[in-house]
Amino acid sequence: MKEKKIHLLLAVLATGIMSFAGVLIETAMNVTFPTMIKQFGISTGMVQWVTTIYLLVISIMVPFSNYLLKNFSIRKLFIIANLFFIAGLMTDLWSPSYSILLIGRLLQGISTGIALPLMFHIILNFTPMHKRGTMMGVGTLTTSIAPAIGPTYGGIMTASLSWHAIFLFLLPILVLSLIIGLYAIPEIPVKKTGALDIVSLIGVALLFSGLLMFLNQIGSLVSLLSLAVGIIGLLIFYRQATRGKNPLVRITVLKNKVFVLFLCGFLVCQFLLLGISFVLPNFVQIVLGKDAFIAGLVMMPGAAVGAILAPISGRVLDSFGAKKPILLGLSFATIGWIALTLLLRSPFLLGFVAGHVFYMIGIGFSYSNLMTTGMNLLSEDEYGDGNTLFNTLQQFSGAVATAIVATIINLTQQAQSDFIAATITGSQISLLFLLALLLAVLIACLVHFRKAATPA
Repeated sequence: MKEKKIHLLLAVLATGIMSFAGVLIETAMNVTFPTMIKQFGISTGMVQWVTTIYLLVISIMVPFSNYLLKNFSIRKLFIIANLFFIAGLMTDLWSPSYSILLIGRLLQGISTGIALPLMFHIILNFTPMHKRGTMMGVGTLTTSIAPAIGPTYGGIMTASLSWHAIFLFLLPILVLSLIIGLYAIPEIPVKKTGALDIVSLIGVALLFSGLLMFLNQIGSLVSLLSLAVGIIGLLIFYRQATRGKNPLVRITVLKNKVFVLFLCGFLVCQFLLLGISFVLPNFVQIVLGKDAFIAGLVMMPGAAVGAILAPISGRVLDSFGAKKPILLGLSFATIGWIALTLLLRSPFLLGFVAGHVFYMIGIGFSYSNLMTTGMNLLSEDEYGDGNTLFNTLQQFSGAVATAIVATIINLTQQAQSDFIAATITGSQISLLFLLALLLAVLIACLVHFRKAATPA
């Protein structure tokens, strides 16, 4: 019997559509926060759980998916992920309360937590090495551009219809993804490679939930207890990863210092993407008094530029190596970020658009190439662990970035009587914090490439 072959481009497209929708919805909801605060009578700190619970579930699911990919076919996993997403969309489409909304977001998080590593698994295992940069550029487009497009999409839906429409118009997209995937992804048998390390999974859940609760409750007794839970989770996970028979993730790949450098650079870019997607739309609405539609449109030009550059940057990597696109990208991102930070004190819409475009040029050149370069440092049997680390920490860093930014702004608003002035101050502090991380990555990459170019 002839073995069915995977239709690579269509398979990446199907999983990419699902991943894109998953990441898009992370930031699409940010534009709705002022509306939800009024509708449900909740605080700025509470409303960000619409994003945080989603990212938390993804952060737990991605390590779990490393086990799933080793024990179940990619076709089965694709179908399960797609159906979970559709169920989550249907739940949120008709959600009558904030709690039901969060349940729907949880289901969507399960789906995206499977879809993202599945997409990169297909790219890494079925793409020839000389085309990997380009395909990784296409794949990471979902995670680099979707956060920027999200506020625009969410703003249009909220202003024209309601925030429920955000979920409605993603339904046909997911159905299309399902149809393409059913055709492109055949049933490929998988040799099962060990039992599930439940203890590691519990450790991951305690670690991520504890740290996020800590960030959301800073200053209270609950925050200290949450931090303790997170530390316990870290210790459990580390013990299993180093001593367990079948750990969820083999962290031995972290012994490669250059891999860690590119991983950290990638995570900082994710911090920036999620941070600005929270700060800028809310700033435009609260400080400038614009509606959700305008707040979303501010992000659109930058998103378009980033979308165009993501696959192009992969081809640049394939042709010229990692140094030029990564350093060029991080430099552009830094200049754009500085501009955005300064503009918060003298805000005007076109300035925000220009600063965001400049920043997204940088992300377009650097983001995917940081991941590709890091993964290329690993052996084939380490791909699963490297992929899991990139995707797990990517989503968790997004959740952390959202939580930190929301906490800074919320604390500033509580400390000052002037709500608008406090929002300006809190937003600027948030961007300055993220700027420091970006500068650290830029300097570290400059040092690395200079050393790599120097003969021993």
